[in-house]
Amino acid sequence: MNEDVLLLKDIWPIDNPDDYKIHFGTHNDRHHPLDLWLEDRKEWEGWQRYHPQKNEFNRKYIFSAMQFHHDGKNVWLFGGIFRVLARREDSRDDHGYHYDVALMGNGKSFIGRLKFAAPSRKSRTTRAKFERHYHSLEVLEVLREPFSGRPFPGFENINISFTELQTLVRNQRTDWKSSLENVHGIYMIADTSTGKRYVGSAYGDSGIWSRWETYVDSGHGGNKKLKELLDDENWKDYVRKNFRYSLLEYHPKRTSKDIVIRREEFWKETLLTKGEYGLNE
Repeated sequence: MNEDVLLLKDIWPIDNPDDYKIHFGTHNDRHHPLDLWLEDRKEWEGWQRYHPQKNEFNRKYIFSAMQFHHDGKNVWLFGGIFRVLARREDSRDDHGYHYDVALMGNGKSFIGRLKFAAPSRKSRTTRAKFERHYHSLEVLEVLREPFSGRPFPGFENINISFTELQTLVRNQRTDWKSSLENVHGIYMIADTSTGKRYVGSAYGDSGIWSRWETYVDSGHGGNKKLKELLDDENWKDYVRKNFRYSLLEYHPKRTSKDIVIRREEFWKETLLTKGEYGLNE
């Protein structure tokens, strides 16, 4: 083994690892667990309460981890230790059983901060015996603060989900906010379920940041066809699952409104976002 590798057992001795199952939380065809954890910690706790069919959390504790998909398939962010209080025999539905669980205090300071690799995970197993992995888990990084979203990647590299945008706005991430509120620009919203796109522009005093805040609040930002699409009390479920936001071009705030609007029209025509192929009126 590489002597330069820092192992989890070196910084966090855990007695009786065979009392634990490790839960590798991965994308479930609808959501990345990391996105849900950022949005609502209770949703992540729900992933420990539920499992399909088999009694797979059949030990005292769950060592939970969510796939840190921004950095690769085998990078994980620690999500807490949960005690399995009871298996609800009366809770079986078409998908599986439910548990009563409680978040423990041990390892609390590592939640959302400890990133690690699991080289011993060779399959798609999501609920495994902890002792098979504990001694080889490699510490990659301990973040200064709990993860609150990716650092600002540069204007040319913005392509984010609704959940990520919502987290950035809720946390008022300084790097994103200070960058986006100081530029005007043209942006695109893509509906991944239909392939349709919406092109919009921002030229107000608070730039793109302020405009995108309105989408977090309502999903549609006041746009007619988006309002028609999201005219439902469950709009957030649809937006969270399907909408992505990207920046097509940006300009200094001194750029006139007329120039920004002309560029917006250029992109609407180029991307065919008007009429049946898009979401622009």
